[in-house]
Amino acid sequence: MEDTPMELAAYPLNHRRDAWLQRLLATGASFALFGIGGLILCVLILPLLVLLPGDATVHRRRARSVVHHAFYLHMQFMYRTRVLDFRIEGGERLGQPGQLVVANHPSLIDVIFLISQIRDTNCIVKASLWENPCMHGAVRAAQYISNNGSPEMLEQAADVLREGQTLVIFPEGTRTTPGRAPVFHRGAAAIALRGARTITPVFISVTPTTLTKAEPWYRIPDRRMVVLLRVGDDIDPVQFNDAPLPIASRRLNQYLHQLFLKELDPS
Repeated sequence: MEDTPMELAAYPLNHRRDAWLQRLLATGASFALFGIGGLILCVLILPLLVLLPGDATVHRRRARSVVHHAFYLHMQFMYRTRVLDFRIEGGERLGQPGQLVVANHPSLIDVIFLISQIRDTNCIVKASLWENPCMHGAVRAAQYISNNGSPEMLEQAADVLREGQTLVIFPEGTRTTPGRAPVFHRGAAAIALRGARTITPVFISVTPTTLTKAEPWYRIPDRRMVVLLRVGDDIDPVQFNDAPLPIASRRLNQYLHQLFLKELDPS
């Protein structure tokens, strides 16, 4: 059973270091600002963008640029208030035409860090965000893809890659269970083989672990967390196309799974 706010007082004081109280307050402020910012985007900024001239593609790019900058500012707020430290290696290789960006998913805020590094990208996000009052306007305006589990979703994702868009996907489908290795579903591999020009892995580590499925937001770590994004070498999906699609998808998925196990191994 999750802790309640009343139980915070029971945490040993000798575990509370590295400006613990400041980080707790700043973490709460980060969540509040995220919600308020999402509502401002939905009711004010994005509707105003629609009034500007341009076709559907121009409007989509504007919306994605706004989301990108909003996430970048949110990341900067968390950094400036000492909630976390952030580092990215190889970020200049993100945002290629037809690029499928494949990342593991250790924390709630992974998507913020990834999209803050790519000005114009599509993203497969969980279906519940279309009903979220703080996010539904942004995901609709940016034309993100709903992970609703339908066969049409795979073709929709492949189509945007064929069109030349960048696409971000978390093959686990949900956050990694703490203490366990990531387990990839085959959907990302199937999408890659259908439409990607290149596959780029991004290895995300959050130390100490926080904002996982097992932790409420207020259970912050005893020291400031460090978020590291490492952009791996591009993978050519053509090398897996020497077999029927179901077999090729299984091989590519296994390759990605083993690659992430190796790169995320702390030893």
